[in-house]
Amino acid sequence: MVRPPPGTVRPPQGTVRHSAGHGPAPRVVIFEHSCFNTQVNPTRLFILGALAKHGPMYGHQLRRDARLDRTELWSEVRPGSLYGALHRLAAEGLIEPLRTEQDGQLPARTVYGITREGHRELRALRAEALQEVRLQPDPVDLALAMSRDLDPDLLRGYLEDRVRALSARAAQFDHQRDRMWPDQTVADDLVVEHARLRIRAELDWHRLVLDQLGKLATGSEQAPASERAPG
Repeated sequence: MVRPPPGTVRPPQGTVRHSAGHGPAPRVVIFEHSCFNTQVNPTRLFILGALAKHGPMYGHQLRRDARLDRTELWSEVRPGSLYGALHRLAAEGLIEPLRTEQDGQLPARTVYGITREGHRELRALRAEALQEVRLQPDPVDLALAMSRDLDPDLLRGYLEDRVRALSARAAQFDHQRDRMWPDQTVADDLVVEHARLRIRAELDWHRLVLDQLGKLATGSEQAPASERAPG
């Protein structure tokens, strides 16, 4: 993704700029980019998106929504991190305190709303997240490549522990898939299914490795080029 030089001011996302003069003009579509991040921050995206969708909220409401939506299962958003993020977003002018509410003897709560700049940041974060394809290398691959001298039974134990952990996670998704939460949408169903299928793919790969452990234990590797039989 090409970013503008520092100090460049971009028009609102989707703005089409026309050249002066008569007749058809070339269309230049201007896209916004986040001014605050080089990578998409899921917590920022969640808070700004929630405020834009539901209107002004206080921290406890955001945390409750994160728990109801089970965001920890299918995203990197952690409900406990929301309060600190609110203060940072307010300091950056992306959200603003609108009022303070107090219910009985409970502590006063600050209600936040998204600002105009916050809407711009939300559009930028959402566009970047939709364009970013993340298939990050898993350290287990490097460890497996460096495990020729590892005791096969120990390696099997590691892998079986990983399978148990992944299976428990998959069971969580299978259990939650049939449990609706308030205002659940088709998009919610799809993101949960995305996470569930990714875990299933991980389980398939781990079982494949377990099936191949015998070959790993014998140290069977491809022979050097000089020793290979002619094709």
